Amino acid sequence: MTNDNLKQKGMRPKIAIIDKNTLAVMGLKQILQNVMPIMKVDHFATLEELQRCDPDSYVHYFVAMNIILENRQFFLDRRVKTIVLVPSNDPNSQLKGFNCLCQSVSEEQFVKNLLILEQHAHPHGEHFPEMPKPLKAKILSAREIEVLSLIAQGMLNKEIAEQLNIGMTTVITHRKNIIEKLGLKSVSALTIYAVMHGYVDISKI
Repeated sequence: MTNDNLKQKGMRPKIAIIDKNTLAVMGLKQILQNVMPIMKVDHFATLEELQRCDPDSYVHYFVAMNIILENRQFFLDRRVKTIVLVPSNDPNSQLKGFNCLCQSVSEEQFVKNLLILEQHAHPHGEHFPEMPKPLKAKILSAREIEVLSLIAQGMLNKEIAEQLNIGMTTVITHRKNIIEKLGLKSVSALTIYAVMHGYVDISKI
């Protein structure tokens, strides 16, 4: 199913993790669901399992290095949507022609690297899968987007009020509305959402 079909049916875009390491997959799945909350994340231990589930219906594959090496042509044909999970940032450990993410970094750095990769692929939200109708209905107002952008940049309520020339009570109300609309409570989750939707540049956080 193509992205257009997903949009028409109001379905969540899907990501596939292809890796035999169940423990690593659990951590990655949680991170991906935090970074891209509109996505549905599925796990497959092998390429064969993925192939039984309409592989081209997935917008991204996060794939262990060994699975890429064993099935190189399949992923070369889909390299735009393939992200290789590599053990090191050493250039010699990267696979030429693929986007790579190092797994042996802190969670904070991994998330930042992932956001950089996604923002590079989808600048200002361009070409990013459209939000499903239920989430799309909870769209933020222009002022709420401004407040969200400043929250993502690490500003406190008082600083946001001064920046936007509005009262503290108004800022608090906007924050409450943003949290209710998005269903995201933590500053880190709001920051991820802001970056993923092009509301703030990764270099500013």
